[in-house]
Amino acid sequence: MSPAFLARRRALAAVGLALLTAGCGFQLRRPRPLPFQTLHLAMNPYQELTAMLKRAIAAGSPGTRLVDVPSEAEAVLSVVADVQEEAILSLNSEGRVRELELRRRFAYRLTDSKGVELAPTGQIVLRRELTFNDSLVLAKDAEKQMLFKDMQGDLVQQLLRRLALAKAAPTDED
Repeated sequence: MSPAFLARRRALAAVGLALLTAGCGFQLRRPRPLPFQTLHLAMNPYQELTAMLKRAIAAGSPGTRLVDVPSEAEAVLSVVADVQEEAILSLNSEGRVRELELRRRFAYRLTDSKGVELAPTGQIVLRRELTFNDSLVLAKDAEKQMLFKDMQGDLVQQLLRRLALAKAAPTDED
């Protein structure tokens, strides 16, 4: 077979694969919009988590406006607990740490402006494992910080998915 024939055959196969993929209805997962018109974040405004959450809400839920005063909000998200932990998983033969488990526990509450729960108090627990080496302390510390930052991104995405499932409180007009 000639090289031109093989090139046309590959191009035809690529076009056919693209048509099949488009025809099956495949789409990337899109963020679900939040069911609230206004939301107040009762969190420390100077934390990186708060900034990430604000950016994610602005990007994925354009119909939701963040407000500074809880009484103006249809929903209030407050943090019950936010803890980062490390636990030793294994030791080497000399009794030194060989593996660590990094954990982030985040508990939250979603209420309306009057304090009525819109969803049960929730908790998100994230875990990552990290091998440890005494001779690479600085590198492993940087890796640990990178894993905690990755966990924070996962936390924001999971929190947004849970908030999207919450139901807004019925208004007097309903």
